[in-house]
Amino acid sequence: MRDALGAVQSALVLGGGSDIAAATCIELAKQRLRTVVLAGRDPEALGEVADRLRQAGVTEVDVVAFDADAPDTHQDFIDKVFAEHGDIDVVLLAFGALGDQKQLEGDPSAAARLAATNYVGAVSVSLAAAGHLRRQGHGTLVVMSSVAGERVRADNFVYGSTKAGLDAFTQGLADSLDGSGARAMVVRPGFVRSSMTDGMPDGPMATTPEAVAVDIAAGLRRGSETVWSPARLRPVFAVLRHLPRPIWRKVAAKR
Repeated sequence: MRDALGAVQSALVLGGGSDIAAATCIELAKQRLRTVVLAGRDPEALGEVADRLRQAGVTEVDVVAFDADAPDTHQDFIDKVFAEHGDIDVVLLAFGALGDQKQLEGDPSAAARLAATNYVGAVSVSLAAAGHLRRQGHGTLVVMSSVAGERVRADNFVYGSTKAGLDAFTQGLADSLDGSGARAMVVRPGFVRSSMTDGMPDGPMATTPEAVAVDIAAGLRRGSETVWSPARLRPVFAVLRHLPRPIWRKVAAKR
């Protein structure tokens, strides 16, 4: 449970290898985050992240195996985490794959697998986690969406469509939690310089995992339902979202 000053004390990270997730935990550690459960497909690969969190002040780091592509295991996984750690203040859903659009267009089965990871797996584990947050009467599910889902571009429409679906799902889930004490928060970063985008040219208003983490922490303090990172993307996409498609195609092609 959050402490007397409202600071997050415990977090479950689904996708423990995410640069944004690690930066967020480090940012929250400045505000008394002390327990983190890092979940990922390869727990051994999360050792370095766990060490960074301990150096940042997290006193208990539990590294556990979690497979986003095995939704039939998600309820049992979430049940076990909550049984072993008690109340969880924040569940951060940070897993997902970007993929190569051209390759995905040429390999429909690969596109389907990416969609299953990014959307189906996220839906499954989000519902399981939200059920526990609802029953404990507090806590926030933080879901990493993307501005790529706000107006899907031709050069990443497979990835963008999964984020559009996940964003809509999380908004609906947040509404269903209203009045329960639990919440869901959508995070919409722009282009983030991270291991996922390594080697790609910067997009407009490019940011860093650390900057996104600051925005997430601020959103948690405010009780926000939606976080844009950087914040100036919000008015930009308020316009882009309503551009006629012929104009949008030209704008997106210049990116």
